[in-house]
Order: sequence, then structure tokens, then C-alpha cells
Amino acid sequence: MIDLTINTELAEKILVGFIRSELGRVGFKRTLMGVSGGIDSAVSLYLSTKALGPENVLAVRMPYQTSAPDTLEDAQFMIDDLRVQSMTVDITPMVDPLIQYYKEMSKIRAGNIMARMRMIVLYDQSVPFNGLVMGTSNKTEMLLGYSTIFGDAAAAIQPIGDLYKTQVRQFARHLGVPEKVIAKAPSADLWEDQTDEGELGFTYAEVDRLLYLLIDQRYRPETCVDEGFEPAFVERVVKLMQKNHYKRVMPPIAKLSQRTIGYDFLYLRDWGT
Repeated sequence: MIDLTINTELAEKILVGFIRSELGRVGFKRTLMGVSGGIDSAVSLYLSTKALGPENVLAVRMPYQTSAPDTLEDAQFMIDDLRVQSMTVDITPMVDPLIQYYKEMSKIRAGNIMARMRMIVLYDQSVPFNGLVMGTSNKTEMLLGYSTIFGDAAAAIQPIGDLYKTQVRQFARHLGVPEKVIAKAPSADLWEDQTDEGELGFTYAEVDRLLYLLIDQRYRPETCVDEGFEPAFVERVVKLMQKNHYKRVMPPIAKLSQRTIGYDFLYLRDWGT
């Protein structure tokens, strides 16, 4: 039996401490993040508020012209519930000139432009707000490569990056995230009617069980098949993890000297702090 249940009280204690210590060690007391009205950004928002207080958290809504109205409404409900600072930046006039510059523009390209523009807005606002950008990516997305480099994958810290999507849902209920947000279909809000599971071709519930065996339990792919998973599904997920591994590591540096960053010049993140 595959059990993804977590100790939510312990997880809260660890992650609240993680946010405080990671910001504090580099001299920051404030954070900001994009809030889409979805469950992942909601959990990061609620955690950050518990860790730092509402006055030290900035929630930024960044709609595009095709964004569903409920994304703004749900984000505003949580902003009001937590009493955090907030702002709304319409990215439509920022991204449309580039999207319209090319005669042929795919949804994927346009979506990547939107994701990166949202991160440009956040990193710009991090200066006047004097805070670090909080990530909202979960473990499932990271392993599958379901993210945009220098877009939603860009952040100073990732507090929920070790929680599978299934666990994020459980944790969200513990934190008091509205049930409407928890129950809605996950979406990056990049185009009309876009959903994560529609793009991926499988549900988070399905893939989380498989990823748990492959990653946490170190099962071989063929052993996962023996556990009842379809061979084609296992093969696809493994290929997604392998193909997108470059998104989870720093860019490789060609080695020319005796001490190359990332090879011989290796220090923990808190070096010198």
C-alpha cells in the first residue's frame, strides 16, 4: 500500500522554521510571491504569513487577459483572509508586444513568456519591498519538469518543493486554505481552459503514487510495473524525469582551472552566513 499521508503539524513546524532561517541567514525579514488563486501559491502564502507575519508578506496577482476571473477572486479572498500586503499587475501590455511580434506563436511559447514576465515583475518588486521571492513549486512538478526555467521555477527558496501535489492538498486543509481553492483543477493559468492534468495526460493522484516508489522508495521501473502500474505510464514518467533533470540543477560550467564552481569549489548554501 502506498501511503502519502504526512504529519501536517510537524511539516508546518519544519517549514515555518525553514522560511525564517533561510531568509534570516541572508539578512531578509520579508518575502513576496505570485498568488494565482491556486493551491500551491496558497500554501506558500499561508506558510509565509505564519512564519513572518502578514505585514512582511506581499502577495502579487499577475493576470493576463485570458485569465479566469475566479483566479483573481480566489487570490483576493486569501489576501483578505490573511491581511497580507498585496498588489495587482496586469501583464497583458507587457507580454503582448513580444507575442504579437512573431506571426506564428504557439501556446507553449506564449505561456513561457507569461511565466517569465511574472517572475520579472516579482524580482523587480523585491527591491522596493526589500524581500526575497518565495517559490511555489511542489515536488511533483519539479520531478516531471512541469515548469518554466526563469519563470515559475525561479525563486530564492522553495518551501513546498519536497511535498508531492497529493501532500500539498492535505497540508492545505491543515493550514486553513479555502476548500474552493483546494478543490479546483490545478492550472498554471497560461491560456483559457488550461489545466495541469490535461497537459500532462494523467492525474496527480496517479503520478504521485508512482513517483513515491521511484524516488522515495528507490524502486526500479520494472518493480513499479510489478506493483501494478502500466509499463507505458512508468516509461513515460521516467523519461520525463530524466529529460527534465537539467531544470533541477545549476547550468554546467566547462572545467578549465583547478577549482571550478560546482565541481571543486563546493560550499553549502549557508557558507559565510
